[in-house]
Amino acid sequence: MTGTRTSPDGRSSRWDEHRLTRRAELVEATLRAVREHGAGVGMDEVAAVAGTSKTVFYRHFTDRAGLWTAVAERVDATIVRGLTRAADTPADTPDGPTGRTGGSPGSAAPARGRVRAVIAAYLHLVETDPEVYRFIVTAPLVPPGERPSGDVAAGMTDRIARHVADLVGAGLGGSLDGSSPTPRLWGVAVVGMVRATADAWLAGGGAAGGQSSDELADDLTRLVWDGLGSLAAAPAEG
Repeated sequence: MTGTRTSPDGRSSRWDEHRLTRRAELVEATLRAVREHGAGVGMDEVAAVAGTSKTVFYRHFTDRAGLWTAVAERVDATIVRGLTRAADTPADTPDGPTGRTGGSPGSAAPARGRVRAVIAAYLHLVETDPEVYRFIVTAPLVPPGERPSGDVAAGMTDRIARHVADLVGAGLGGSLDGSSPTPRLWGVAVVGMVRATADAWLAGGGAAGGQSSDELADDLTRLVWDGLGSLAAAPAEG
């Protein structure tokens, strides 16, 4: 007796591809609406920019929380790509400390440059896309009954923090094991500090308030690096 081989339904596969494509198009339309109308954009405005109805959005995302989550994942991926590119091509930071950080003499300056590049990349996104940033971190689109308790952007912050921990560990010459708690907590600390500072900087008018994103990145790098440099250079106890 021979078994019967079943082949996947081509129509089903095509529909799945169409659905994913359509979801991506609606996410991009939402981002355009946020940039046009601000972080407090409503579903009517989002649907108008997309050239469709709210019903279509709800069909693809279930509710406003589902749409916000899809947009947050899209922005999350953009931030991670930007941080990775920045870490791979860090700017020179001649004012950084010298010495031993990752096991090789003179590696502090390149490591410090990587830390600054990551901070500057985050601040640059905040500066160039402030309404999208506000839309993600405050989620005004999501009504109270649909939003999770606590920080609505905590998931995105945690993912970025894990990525920053990996980048910082690599910048310190591999002396930090990304799977251990310490660098992951450092990643949370760095991202939390930069995010809180970015929020306050935006509330104060951003660059119009008197400090450019580059100047702010320099200040935050000095603050972060003094802590990271001293901890990485300290000999292990025991």
